[in-house]
Amino acid sequence: MTRSAPLTRALAALLLALAVAACAHLPAAAPRVQVWASSMDGARKLARQADLTPGAGEGAVLTLDPEQTDQTMVGFGAAMTDASAQLFQTALNPAQRRALFAELFGRPGLGLNFLRVPIGASDFSVRHYSLDDVPAGASDPQLRAFSLAEPQRFQIPALQAAKRINPELVLMASPWSAPAWMKDSQSLIKGSPRRDAYGAYAAYFSRYLGAMRRAGLAVRYVSVQNEPRFEPANYPGMKMSAAERAAFVATALGPALAGSGTEVLEWDHNWDHPEEPLAVLADPAARRFVSGVAWHCYGGDPGVMAEVRAAYPDKQLFLTECSGGEWAPRWGETMGWMFDNLIIAPIRAGSRGTILWNLALDPAHGPHLGGCGDCRGVVTIDPASGAVTRNLEYYVLGHASRFVRPGAVRIGSAGGGEQLVHAAFRNPDGSLVLLARNTGKAERTLAITAQGRAWPLTMPAGEIMTLVWPAPGRKQ
Repeated sequence: MTRSAPLTRALAALLLALAVAACAHLPAAAPRVQVWASSMDGARKLARQADLTPGAGEGAVLTLDPEQTDQTMVGFGAAMTDASAQLFQTALNPAQRRALFAELFGRPGLGLNFLRVPIGASDFSVRHYSLDDVPAGASDPQLRAFSLAEPQRFQIPALQAAKRINPELVLMASPWSAPAWMKDSQSLIKGSPRRDAYGAYAAYFSRYLGAMRRAGLAVRYVSVQNEPRFEPANYPGMKMSAAERAAFVATALGPALAGSGTEVLEWDHNWDHPEEPLAVLADPAARRFVSGVAWHCYGGDPGVMAEVRAAYPDKQLFLTECSGGEWAPRWGETMGWMFDNLIIAPIRAGSRGTILWNLALDPAHGPHLGGCGDCRGVVTIDPASGAVTRNLEYYVLGHASRFVRPGAVRIGSAGGGEQLVHAAFRNPDGSLVLLARNTGKAERTLAITAQGRAWPLTMPAGEIMTLVWPAPGRKQ
């Protein structure tokens, strides 16, 4: 017995080695896929569903291809208007505000990270102002009257609080009007910037961006002008033709911001006039300073974004404004339209992010002075009680923002049939995300395939779903 012990130990070691080698060649277990869903009737709102387990799927095949890559995502969010900031800072007590901000900007939570900020007043301000107001008939070419006193009341503290929760916050800033003394109308309402004021107006942008940096709020993007084809009659606005925008960017704004770390976006208006940004980008002197094109949803079709990208593939695309409101009160119909047109279609056209309009409004659709009287925020805050209502915009954004992380890369997603819209991503940690909606009126069965495996999925009519494959090596 003693003499055979070494032989027994050697045989045991050999068998163990063979077993380890055999296990090493076994395929890794296919991961369970997490699912969140929102239904047409509102019964499910970004609700966690049972995980998908791998199996033989039926119906149409939807294939994810992580090797096919496109744009890198910046993020998702909404606008920190004066109205939103005022509500956050005055309608909520500190504990309520901390809880809501953690929910909106933190993780777990929506993880909103891409915010638009008006430079001066918009229609969602309680008074009309610019950052350099002087008495009627006076001018201020040295910007001695420049002041951030108004945004420092609510907007800047709210942005700073959001950034403390989400250090990855990206800001885009847009002017509704130049100071009145720079305009041919001598008013914040209507008019265009005078050509002899271009230098002062570019300096105004620079002064604003520097002040925001000192407040810890570096602005990554600015647009030349909010909705430059529109002259509102009762709140600040400014008409700028494509030729005027090109001249301003080429001769003043572009040189002033060169090397600042802030990128210039053109257009910032609707899908129905793609010839406008195309005209600016056709000017080589302006084009060298323009990083991308910003779009709004109030006219036209998101497909034009792809046309502009095809003409100028080195330029970034963003959806930078769309508001829900009482004109579209039906939950399922509006939720579906927003998901299809504000999330999926722009992304498939090459957009790097989506920004909706007001983050928060009160039950009376304000506060505002002029402009939209029935817009809806991502959330509604009741100043009387501090109660927060999460609107359908909250859930549409959340289906993307909670799961598609900043720096995610869009990957290939194909198939699923004509009544399925979708987009897929690989996050920086390696996890995969699929955003999808069944646009049809009947339930659909699918086989979702990725990396040689399949997961069966049933989607009710109209349903929005987010599917998440865990990062490699992460325990489920």
